[in-house]
Amino acid sequence: MPNPEDPAPQANGGPDAEHDHGPEGLAADLPHLMTRRLMVAGLAMGGAALSLWAARGGAAVTATSADGSVCVQQPAATAGPFPADGSNMRDGQTVNILTEAGVIREDIRPSIGGLTPVAEGVPMQVEISLVDVNRACAPLAGHAVYLWQCDAAGVYSIYGAPDRNYLRGVAISDAQGRLRLTTVFPGCYPGRWPHLHFEVFASADDAVRGGPALLTGQFALPEAECRAVYSEGGAYAASMPALEGVSLTRDGIFRRSSAEELAAQTLVLTGGAAQGYRATGQVGLVL
Repeated sequence: MPNPEDPAPQANGGPDAEHDHGPEGLAADLPHLMTRRLMVAGLAMGGAALSLWAARGGAAVTATSADGSVCVQQPAATAGPFPADGSNMRDGQTVNILTEAGVIREDIRPSIGGLTPVAEGVPMQVEISLVDVNRACAPLAGHAVYLWQCDAAGVYSIYGAPDRNYLRGVAISDAQGRLRLTTVFPGCYPGRWPHLHFEVFASADDAVRGGPALLTGQFALPEAECRAVYSEGGAYAASMPALEGVSLTRDGIFRRSSAEELAAQTLVLTGGAAQGYRATGQVGLVL
Protein backbone atom coordinates (compact mmCIF):
# COMPACT_ATOMS: atom_id res chain seq x y z
CA MET A 1 0.00 0.00 0.00
CA PRO A 2 1.49 3.38 -0.93
CA ASN A 3 2.33 5.93 1.71
CA PRO A 4 -0.61 8.29 2.42
CA GLU A 5 1.44 11.31 1.40
CA ASP A 6 3.52 10.10 -1.50
CA PRO A 7 3.78 7.42 -4.20
CA ALA A 8 6.32 4.69 -4.66
CA PRO A 9 9.74 5.67 -6.06
CA GLN A 10 10.94 5.25 -9.61
CA ALA A 11 14.39 4.07 -10.41
CA ASN A 12 15.04 6.84 -12.93
CA GLY A 13 15.31 9.62 -10.36
CA GLY A 14 12.18 11.33 -11.69
CA PRO A 15 9.44 12.97 -9.64
CA ASP A 16 8.52 9.79 -7.80
CA ALA A 17 12.10 9.01 -6.83
CA GLU A 18 11.72 11.93 -4.44
CA HIS A 19 9.09 9.96 -2.56
CA ASP A 20 11.20 6.96 -1.61
CA HIS A 21 10.22 5.92 1.91
CA GLY A 22 11.84 2.50 1.79
CA PRO A 23 10.35 -0.76 3.08
CA GLU A 24 9.24 0.78 6.37
CA GLY A 25 6.48 2.76 4.64
CA LEU A 26 4.69 5.09 7.05
CA ALA A 27 7.13 4.30 9.86
CA ALA A 28 9.89 5.88 7.80
CA ASP A 29 7.78 9.01 7.41
CA LEU A 30 7.07 9.54 11.10
CA PRO A 31 10.09 11.84 11.58
CA HIS A 32 8.54 14.07 8.91
CA LEU A 33 4.99 13.85 10.25
CA MET A 34 5.99 14.70 13.81
CA THR A 35 8.34 17.54 12.93
CA ARG A 36 10.05 19.69 15.47
CA ARG A 37 7.69 22.55 14.64
CA LEU A 38 4.53 20.51 15.29
CA MET A 39 5.93 19.10 18.50
CA VAL A 40 6.76 22.57 19.80
CA ALA A 41 3.38 23.86 18.72
CA GLY A 42 1.63 20.99 20.48
CA LEU A 43 3.39 21.77 23.76
CA ALA A 44 2.84 25.52 23.45
CA MET A 45 -0.88 25.06 22.80
CA GLY A 46 -1.48 22.51 25.53
CA GLY A 47 -1.68 19.69 23.00
CA ALA A 48 -4.30 21.44 20.87
CA ALA A 49 -2.19 21.22 17.74
CA LEU A 50 -1.69 17.49 18.12
CA SER A 51 -5.36 16.96 18.96
CA LEU A 52 -6.21 18.03 15.41
CA TRP A 53 -4.89 14.68 14.21
CA ALA A 54 -7.08 12.74 16.61
CA ALA A 55 -10.16 14.81 15.81
CA ARG A 56 -10.16 13.97 12.10
CA GLY A 57 -13.30 12.28 10.90
CA GLY A 58 -15.62 14.23 13.23
CA ALA A 59 -17.68 17.31 12.50
CA ALA A 60 -15.77 20.33 11.22
CA VAL A 61 -15.24 23.26 13.60
CA THR A 62 -16.97 26.30 12.09
CA ALA A 63 -17.94 29.86 12.97
CA THR A 64 -20.12 32.57 11.46
CA SER A 65 -18.83 36.08 10.82
CA ALA A 66 -20.75 39.32 11.21
CA ASP A 67 -21.65 39.33 7.51
CA GLY A 68 -23.12 35.82 7.75
CA SER A 69 -20.30 33.98 6.00
CA VAL A 70 -18.99 30.77 7.55
CA CYS A 71 -15.36 29.91 8.19
CA VAL A 72 -14.04 26.39 8.77
CA GLN A 73 -11.11 25.20 10.82
CA GLN A 74 -8.51 24.07 8.29
CA PRO A 75 -7.44 20.47 8.93
CA ALA A 76 -3.84 19.76 9.82
CA ALA A 77 -1.94 17.67 7.27
CA THR A 78 1.53 16.22 6.91
CA ALA A 79 4.24 18.47 5.53
CA GLY A 80 5.49 15.49 3.55
CA PRO A 81 9.17 14.71 3.00
CA PHE A 82 10.11 17.94 1.21
CA PRO A 83 9.30 21.00 3.38
CA ALA A 84 12.84 22.49 3.36
CA ASP A 85 11.90 24.32 6.57
CA GLY A 86 14.73 23.05 8.76
CA SER A 87 12.85 19.97 9.96
CA ASN A 88 14.57 17.36 7.79
CA MET A 89 17.72 16.61 5.81
CA ARG A 90 18.88 15.94 2.28
CA ASP A 91 22.12 14.05 1.70
CA GLY A 92 22.93 14.29 5.41
CA GLN A 93 22.46 18.08 5.61
CA THR A 94 19.58 20.05 7.07
CA VAL A 95 17.73 21.98 4.39
CA ASN A 96 16.06 25.25 5.31
CA ILE A 97 15.10 27.79 2.65
CA LEU A 98 13.43 29.92 5.32
CA THR A 99 16.85 31.27 6.31
CA GLU A 100 17.62 32.45 2.76
CA ALA A 101 17.57 36.18 2.07
CA GLY A 102 14.65 36.97 -0.19
CA VAL A 103 12.42 34.10 0.93
CA ILE A 104 9.75 36.66 1.91
CA ARG A 105 8.45 37.61 -1.51
CA GLU A 106 5.38 37.81 -3.72
CA ASP A 107 6.64 35.87 -6.76
CA ILE A 108 7.95 32.39 -5.93
CA ARG A 109 8.68 31.33 -9.51
CA PRO A 110 12.36 32.39 -9.52
CA SER A 111 15.03 30.62 -7.48
CA ILE A 112 16.85 32.65 -4.83
CA GLY A 113 20.17 32.55 -2.96
CA GLY A 114 22.33 32.63 -6.07
CA LEU A 115 20.39 29.93 -7.95
CA THR A 116 18.99 30.90 -11.34
CA PRO A 117 16.29 28.47 -12.61
CA VAL A 118 12.78 29.91 -12.91
CA ALA A 119 9.69 27.70 -12.76
CA GLU A 120 7.75 27.43 -16.00
CA GLY A 121 4.06 26.67 -16.30
CA VAL A 122 0.61 28.20 -16.30
CA PRO A 123 0.72 31.32 -14.07
CA MET A 124 -1.36 31.24 -10.92
CA GLN A 125 -1.85 34.00 -8.38
CA VAL A 126 -2.77 32.54 -5.01
CA GLU A 127 -4.67 34.68 -2.52
CA ILE A 128 -5.14 33.22 0.95
CA SER A 129 -7.20 34.72 3.79
CA LEU A 130 -6.31 33.88 7.37
CA VAL A 131 -9.11 34.00 9.94
CA ASP A 132 -9.56 33.14 13.61
CA VAL A 133 -12.44 30.67 13.99
CA ASN A 134 -12.58 31.34 17.73
CA ARG A 135 -13.27 35.05 17.09
CA ALA A 136 -16.13 34.84 14.59
CA CYS A 137 -13.80 34.57 11.59
CA ALA A 138 -11.85 37.72 12.47
CA PRO A 139 -8.98 38.38 10.02
CA LEU A 140 -5.46 37.58 11.20
CA ALA A 141 -3.05 40.35 10.25
CA GLY A 142 0.74 40.10 10.39
CA HIS A 143 0.87 36.33 10.17
CA ALA A 144 3.23 34.52 7.82
CA VAL A 145 2.49 31.68 5.41
CA TYR A 146 5.25 29.54 3.94
CA LEU A 147 3.96 27.92 0.75
CA TRP A 148 5.71 25.23 -1.30
CA GLN A 149 4.73 22.94 -4.17
CA CYS A 150 6.02 20.76 -6.99
CA ASP A 151 6.67 22.23 -10.44
CA ALA A 152 4.91 21.45 -13.73
CA ALA A 153 6.86 18.20 -14.04
CA GLY A 154 5.87 17.08 -10.54
CA VAL A 155 9.34 17.69 -9.06
CA TYR A 156 10.00 19.42 -5.72
CA SER A 157 12.93 21.83 -5.84
CA ILE A 158 15.97 21.33 -3.58
CA TYR A 159 15.22 17.60 -3.14
CA GLY A 160 14.48 16.32 -6.65
CA ALA A 161 16.31 19.23 -8.29
CA PRO A 162 19.18 20.51 -6.09
CA ASP A 163 20.16 23.23 -8.58
CA ARG A 164 16.93 25.16 -7.89
CA ASN A 165 14.83 26.29 -4.95
CA TYR A 166 11.88 27.85 -6.71
CA LEU A 167 8.19 27.48 -5.79
CA ARG A 168 8.94 28.13 -2.14
CA GLY A 169 8.28 31.41 -0.40
CA VAL A 170 6.79 33.31 2.52
CA ALA A 171 4.07 36.00 2.42
CA ILE A 172 2.72 38.19 5.23
CA SER A 173 -1.00 38.79 5.76
CA ASP A 174 -2.32 42.36 5.56
CA ALA A 175 -4.88 44.09 7.78
CA GLN A 176 -7.66 42.03 6.16
CA GLY A 177 -5.75 38.80 6.81
CA ARG A 178 -4.99 38.39 3.09
CA LEU A 179 -1.72 37.48 1.43
CA ARG A 180 -0.78 36.86 -2.18
CA LEU A 181 1.81 34.73 -3.94
CA THR A 182 2.44 34.34 -7.66
CA THR A 183 3.33 30.80 -8.68
CA VAL A 184 2.57 28.25 -11.42
CA PHE A 185 -0.14 25.63 -11.58
CA PRO A 186 1.40 22.51 -9.97
CA GLY A 187 1.83 19.27 -11.89
CA CYS A 188 0.37 15.93 -10.84
CA TYR A 189 2.51 12.94 -9.93
CA PRO A 190 1.38 9.33 -9.34
CA GLY A 191 -0.34 8.69 -6.04
CA ARG A 192 -1.33 12.25 -5.05
CA TRP A 193 -4.03 14.68 -6.08
CA PRO A 194 -2.56 18.06 -7.25
CA HIS A 195 -1.94 20.17 -4.17
CA LEU A 196 -0.05 22.96 -2.44
CA HIS A 197 1.65 22.68 0.95
CA PHE A 198 1.67 25.47 3.52
CA GLU A 199 2.66 26.34 7.08
CA VAL A 200 1.18 29.25 9.04
CA PHE A 201 3.28 31.18 11.55
CA ALA A 202 2.32 33.89 14.04
CA SER A 203 4.84 36.27 12.48
CA ALA A 204 7.51 36.59 9.82
CA ASP A 205 10.13 36.35 12.56
CA ASP A 206 8.75 32.98 13.68
CA ALA A 207 8.84 31.74 10.10
CA VAL A 208 12.46 32.61 9.38
CA ARG A 209 13.89 31.92 12.84
CA GLY A 210 12.48 28.45 13.37
CA GLY A 211 9.48 29.28 15.51
CA PRO A 212 6.58 26.82 15.79
CA ALA A 213 4.04 26.60 13.01
CA LEU A 214 0.47 27.28 14.09
CA LEU A 215 -0.75 24.94 11.37
CA THR A 216 0.66 22.73 8.64
CA GLY A 217 -1.85 22.03 5.89
CA GLN A 218 -2.49 21.39 2.21
CA PHE A 219 -4.71 22.90 -0.48
CA ALA A 220 -6.23 20.83 -3.31
CA LEU A 221 -6.74 22.04 -6.87
CA PRO A 222 -10.19 21.58 -8.50
CA GLU A 223 -10.47 18.82 -11.11
CA ALA A 224 -11.86 20.83 -14.04
CA GLU A 225 -8.94 23.25 -14.00
CA CYS A 226 -6.43 20.42 -13.55
CA ARG A 227 -7.75 18.75 -16.70
CA ALA A 228 -7.74 22.03 -18.62
CA VAL A 229 -4.08 22.69 -17.77
CA TYR A 230 -2.80 19.14 -18.18
CA SER A 231 -4.52 18.64 -21.53
CA GLU A 232 -2.20 21.31 -22.96
CA GLY A 233 0.75 18.92 -22.54
CA GLY A 234 4.18 20.51 -22.71
CA ALA A 235 5.76 20.68 -19.26
CA TYR A 236 2.60 19.02 -17.91
CA ALA A 237 2.84 16.03 -20.26
CA ALA A 238 3.09 13.47 -17.44
CA SER A 239 0.34 15.04 -15.33
CA MET A 240 -2.78 13.82 -17.13
CA PRO A 241 -1.87 10.12 -16.87
CA ALA A 242 -1.05 10.64 -13.19
CA LEU A 243 -4.36 12.46 -12.62
CA GLU A 244 -6.29 9.57 -14.15
CA GLY A 245 -4.87 7.26 -11.49
CA VAL A 246 -6.14 9.18 -8.46
CA SER A 247 -9.21 11.07 -7.29
CA LEU A 248 -9.70 13.80 -4.72
CA THR A 249 -11.87 11.60 -2.53
CA ARG A 250 -9.36 8.72 -2.66
CA ASP A 251 -6.29 10.86 -2.07
CA GLY A 252 -4.40 9.72 1.03
CA ILE A 253 -4.58 13.16 2.63
CA PHE A 254 -7.86 14.71 1.48
CA ARG A 255 -9.98 11.59 1.96
CA ARG A 256 -9.60 12.08 5.72
CA SER A 257 -11.53 15.35 5.60
CA SER A 258 -15.23 15.93 6.15
CA ALA A 259 -17.22 17.49 3.32
CA GLU A 260 -16.96 20.93 4.96
CA GLU A 261 -13.23 20.56 5.53
CA LEU A 262 -12.62 19.37 1.97
CA ALA A 263 -14.48 22.37 0.60
CA ALA A 264 -12.27 24.63 2.72
CA GLN A 265 -9.16 22.80 1.51
CA THR A 266 -10.03 23.17 -2.18
CA LEU A 267 -8.93 26.39 -3.86
CA VAL A 268 -11.46 28.33 -5.95
CA LEU A 269 -10.07 29.22 -9.37
CA THR A 270 -11.02 31.84 -11.94
CA GLY A 271 -9.35 32.41 -15.29
CA GLY A 272 -8.14 29.84 -17.79
CA ALA A 273 -5.24 27.71 -18.91
CA ALA A 274 -4.34 30.16 -21.67
CA GLN A 275 -4.05 33.31 -19.57
CA GLY A 276 -3.49 31.86 -16.10
CA TYR A 277 -5.56 31.55 -12.94
CA ARG A 278 -6.42 33.39 -9.77
CA ALA A 279 -6.79 30.96 -6.88
CA THR A 280 -8.46 31.94 -3.61
CA GLY A 281 -8.68 30.06 -0.35
CA GLN A 282 -9.27 30.58 3.34
CA VAL A 283 -7.39 29.11 6.30
CA GLY A 284 -9.40 29.03 9.49
CA LEU A 285 -7.27 28.75 12.62
CA VAL A 286 -8.35 27.93 16.16
CA LEU A 287 -5.99 29.96 18.34
